[in-house]
Amino acid sequence: MPNTPDPQPLVFVIDDDAAVRESLVELFASVGLRVAAFGSTAEFLRGGIADVPSCLILDVRLPGSSGLDFQADLAKAAVELPIIFITGHGDIPMSVKAMKAGAVEFLTKPFRDQELLDAVHRAIDLDRRRRTERQSVAQVQARFDALTAREQEVIGLVSTGLMNKQIAGKLGVSEITVKVHRANAMRKMGARSLADLLMMAQVLKLRPPA
Repeated sequence: MPNTPDPQPLVFVIDDDAAVRESLVELFASVGLRVAAFGSTAEFLRGGIADVPSCLILDVRLPGSSGLDFQADLAKAAVELPIIFITGHGDIPMSVKAMKAGAVEFLTKPFRDQELLDAVHRAIDLDRRRRTERQSVAQVQARFDALTAREQEVIGLVSTGLMNKQIAGKLGVSEITVKVHRANAMRKMGARSLADLLMMAQVLKLRPPA
């Protein structure tokens, strides 16, 4: 089966200064990066977020809500888009707030092009890793959801460290029955060992059945 090509990353820019937007578009294009530039957060939201590794270059001072407010709005909406702040009016408390909220970088104008490019590459790598992790979790979750209710119960109890005999006592079934459910669950989950199964349970944050 051929490997799926890695989607080309995309850099989003939100800045109300048209000259800054044009300059950044030229900079990213010069190193082969795709870029989409917007004059406001509302314009950005109307455009939607492409399902590719991405990052957001965000001006701190924008018409209406600030860039910091927009960062908070994205977090509330569970949008995990790495943000790089740029500003001509930054201060230490502002940068600390942005970084504590998860920003990748906070650059004060004028900054060197290479500083911004380095930050963008870090941000895209971060987003690429997050996307890979989310995909892995989704695959494990889909396998778990395909288990029978009893198999899910058994796996939940196995993840707490209980032996087959103890699980059988809790569920009121025979030890042989537990072994069968456990073996079927491991096969369906693609777990080659108990360690694999426990790792999957940890990824799914399984809790033992009540």
